[in-house]
Amino acid sequence: MSSFSAVESAIEYESRDPNEETRLAVEELRLAGNVAELEAILGSRLQFGTAGLRGPMGPGYNRMNELVVLQTCQGLIRYIESLDKSAKSKGIIVGYDHRALGTLSSKGFARITAAVFLSQGYKTYLLEGFVPTPFVAFGVRHFGCAAGIMVTASHNPKADNGYKVYWNTGSQIVPPHDSGIAAAIQDNLEPWKHYNTTDSVIFNNPLAEDVTTQVASAYFAAIQTLSAEGTRNSENTVKAVYTAMHGVGYRWVQEAFKVFNHAAVDAVPAQAQPDPTFPTVKFPNPEEKGALNESVRYAGLVDASLILANDPDADRLAVAERVSEHTSVELKDWYVFSGNELGVLLGYWEIQRWKRNNPSAEGKAAVLASIVSSRMLKAIAQNEGLIYNDTLTGFKWLGDRAIALRAEGTPVIFMYEEALGYCLGNVVCDKDGVSAASVFYEMAGVLKRERNLTVKQHLQNLYTTYGEFVSYNSYVLSHDKAVTAKVFQQLRTTGPTGGYWTEAVGAKILAIKDITVGYDSTTADLKSLLPMTPDSEMIMFEFDNGVSVTLRTSGTEPKIKYYTEIAAQPGAPRAVAEEILHVFVDNLVNAMLKPDEYGLTRA
Repeated sequence: MSSFSAVESAIEYESRDPNEETRLAVEELRLAGNVAELEAILGSRLQFGTAGLRGPMGPGYNRMNELVVLQTCQGLIRYIESLDKSAKSKGIIVGYDHRALGTLSSKGFARITAAVFLSQGYKTYLLEGFVPTPFVAFGVRHFGCAAGIMVTASHNPKADNGYKVYWNTGSQIVPPHDSGIAAAIQDNLEPWKHYNTTDSVIFNNPLAEDVTTQVASAYFAAIQTLSAEGTRNSENTVKAVYTAMHGVGYRWVQEAFKVFNHAAVDAVPAQAQPDPTFPTVKFPNPEEKGALNESVRYAGLVDASLILANDPDADRLAVAERVSEHTSVELKDWYVFSGNELGVLLGYWEIQRWKRNNPSAEGKAAVLASIVSSRMLKAIAQNEGLIYNDTLTGFKWLGDRAIALRAEGTPVIFMYEEALGYCLGNVVCDKDGVSAASVFYEMAGVLKRERNLTVKQHLQNLYTTYGEFVSYNSYVLSHDKAVTAKVFQQLRTTGPTGGYWTEAVGAKILAIKDITVGYDSTTADLKSLLPMTPDSEMIMFEFDNGVSVTLRTSGTEPKIKYYTEIAAQPGAPRAVAEEILHVFVDNLVNAMLKPDEYGLTRA
C-alpha cells in the first residue's frame, strides 16, 4: 500500500466507522503521517472463515471493531438471502460474552448485529446478559432460525474478540458458506445506513425479542435428559470446585447443577464472575500451563478432590482430580486429564447410558471424534457394537457429520475433539461445557458411590479393558504465515525424490494424508477421502514404530499444533509407551518443524 493509498484508505475508514474511539485513532495516525501503522491496520482485512471472525480489538480493517462487524453483518444478510428467501421471518439469534476493551465490547458488537438485521426486516432473537456459546447453537434450532451469531473470542487472549456464525442447522458453518459469506462481505463494505444501536431503539423494534429466559428454560429442560441418575445425584459425596476462568459460565453451571439435582457448585471466588481483564490467568484457556493454579489453590483450601473448569464462553471443559490422599494446594498432587482422556471417559459413559436405555438397539447409534483425537474411542465403540466415524478437525465437521447421520436415522449420542470440546446427546450440535460439567460430576459421583473408584482409577480400568492409547500433544508458536507455509511445504518437497518425506528420526513413514492438497498415499488414486482444506495446513503421518502424527495450523491462534499417539503393547507398562512416544516426538519436532531454524517458539 503506497503512502497515498494508505491515507485514502484512512479517510474512507473514518467516513464509515460508527465508533468514535476507533475512528479518531485512525484519524490521529493519518494526521501524524504514520503510514506504516495505517498500512498495518488497513492494508488487509480480518479474514472471515469457518470460525467466523477472530482477532484483536482495535481500529482498522484487520481488527475486531464495530465497522468490521457491521460490514460482516451486511455481507451475511446478502449471502443468507441468496439461499433462503424466507430468512427474514425465520430470523436470527444473537448472543454475546463479557469481553471489552475501551469502548469496544462484545455487547456493542451484538448491538450492531441486531441493528443491521433489524434494519432489513429480520426477526431478531436476543440473548441478553452474558451467555454461554451453546445457548446460541441451541437457540438456532429451538426457534428454527436462518442463522445464529455469537460474539466471543472463547479462550483467546483478553485483547481479542470474535464473531461466530451458526447455520440454520445449529452447527457451525462449513465450506462453501465461509467463502460465500466472505465474498458477500467484500461486496457490501459501505454502510447501508446509520445504525442506531441504543437499547431503547433496539428493544422497541417489534421484530426484536429478548429470549434469554425462554432459551435458558428450554436448554436446561433438554440437558436434564442427559442425567442417568436423576434425584440420586443428591447423594454425590465427591467434593468439587468449579472455575469459570473469569468467563460467563458460573451462573449457568449453577442452574445446570440444580436440574441435575447436584449440590450447589462451589466456585473458585477469584474467577467466578465475568471479568474482561482475566486478572489471575496469563491466557484464559484451561489447556494452557498454569491455568488451573488458582483452582488448585482454592480446592486445597476447601478440601475438594475434583476441579471442573470451563473456558470463558463455557463451551469447553477441563477436569483435574487430586491424586494425593491428603488435601493439597500443589499442582503436582493433582492429575489434569487430557482432552482425549475426558473424551474417552464421557464417551464410554454415554455409550453405557445408551445401551441401558436402548437394549435392543445395539449398533444403531454412533459416536464421533475428530481425526486428531485419540483412537481409543473407536476401539471402545467397536467393542461395544456402536458405529464410529471420524471427521476433519473442528466441531463444524463433527456437527456436519452428525446432521448427516441423523438424517439417515442414526442417533449420534456423543462427539468430541481433543481440544476439550464435548457434545453429549442431541441438545446442541456443537461443543457444550455446561452440560459436560454436569454429566462429568454425575459420573464421578456414581464411580465413588457404587464402585469406590476415583475417575483416574476408572480410566485405568478402561485402559485394561480396551488397551492403552498414549497421546502427546503440544504446539509451537509461528507468528509469520509465510514461515508456517514454508515449514509445511518442505515436508512435501524435500523427500529423497523431491516429494514427501519417506522417513524421519530413524522411523519409516508408512502413510501420508495431506488434507491441505487432498493427497492420500493409501488410496489407489492418491486422493484423500476427507474434504480438502486448501486454506489451512494439515498433514498426517503413520510411522512404522506405531506412532501416528498430525501436524496442523490453528484456525484461531498463531500455532502449529502437533497431535501424536501410540498404542501400547499388550501387557507393557504405560510408562514405557509414554517414554517411547515423548522421545520420538521431541526429536521429530526438531526434524520436521525445525523450531530453531525457523524461529518458532516452543510451548
